Amino acid sequence: MLDLLPEFPAFLLIFVRVTSFFLLMPLFSYRTIPTSHKIGLGFFLAWIMFYTVDSPTFEINGAFYLLIIKEALVGLVLGFIAYLILSAVQIAGGLIDFQMGFAIANVIDPQTGAQSPLMGQYLYTISLLLLLAVNGHHLLLDGIFYSYQFIPIEQAWIPFGDENIAEFVTRSFNSMFVIAFQMSIPVVACLFLVDVALGIVARTVPQLNVFVVGLPLKIGVGLIVLIIVMGVLMLSVSQLFEMMLTTMRGLMDLIGGA
Repeated sequence: MLDLLPEFPAFLLIFVRVTSFFLLMPLFSYRTIPTSHKIGLGFFLAWIMFYTVDSPTFEINGAFYLLIIKEALVGLVLGFIAYLILSAVQIAGGLIDFQMGFAIANVIDPQTGAQSPLMGQYLYTISLLLLLAVNGHHLLLDGIFYSYQFIPIEQAWIPFGDENIAEFVTRSFNSMFVIAFQMSIPVVACLFLVDVALGIVARTVPQLNVFVVGLPLKIGVGLIVLIIVMGVLMLSVSQLFEMMLTTMRGLMDLIGGA
C-alpha cells in the first residue's frame, strides 16, 4: 500500500478529469443516475486508465493544485462540447413544435430537470436510444481515454486565449444550429405549405374559421410527416454522433497544442 502512495497524485489527476467529464457529457451526466454510481464508475475507470497512461511522479504543491484545476477544465470542456452537439436534436424539435402549435406545451426533462419542447424531448429520447444501440457511449468513454494522447497529464495550462480554440467552438456552435435546421426543415416546410393553404381557404371561404380547423390540421399533418421522415432524421442523428466525436477530437488537438 505504501508503494502506491507516490503514484496517488497521478491517479487523482486522472480521477478528476474522468469525473468532471461525467458532469456534462450525454447519458452519464443525467440526474436519474445516482451520484454515488457516477463517482464509483469514475473511480474504477480512472483506476483502469491509471495503469495505461504514462504519467510522471507528481509532488503535492502549488503547481499540483493548478494541474487539478486544469484536469477539471479539460473534462468539463470535452463533456460540454459533446452535450452541445447533441443539443441540436432538441433545437430541431423546438422548431417543429413552434410550427405544430406545441411550443406552449413544454415538458420537464427528467434527465436534466429543465423544460424542453415536446417533440424535442421525443426525438432526443429516440436519439439517446440510438446512441446506446450503436455503442456510442463506448466511443464517448474512448474519447476521454485517448484524450491523454492529445492533452498530456503534465501539461500545466489550457490555451483558452488561442483564437483557434474560440473559432473552433464558435463553428461547432454554428454547426449545431445548421444541423437542427436541416433535421427540422421537412416537417417545417410541410407545415408552412399547410399555413399557405389555410390562408387561401380563409380568403376564398370566409365562413370557415381557420383558427379552429388549422390547429388540429397542422398537428395531424406534422405527425404524419414526422413518421414519414423518421428514417431520414435518424440518419441525420447518426451523422450527428460522428460529428460529435470528430469535434471532441479536434478540440483536444487544439488544447494539446497539436
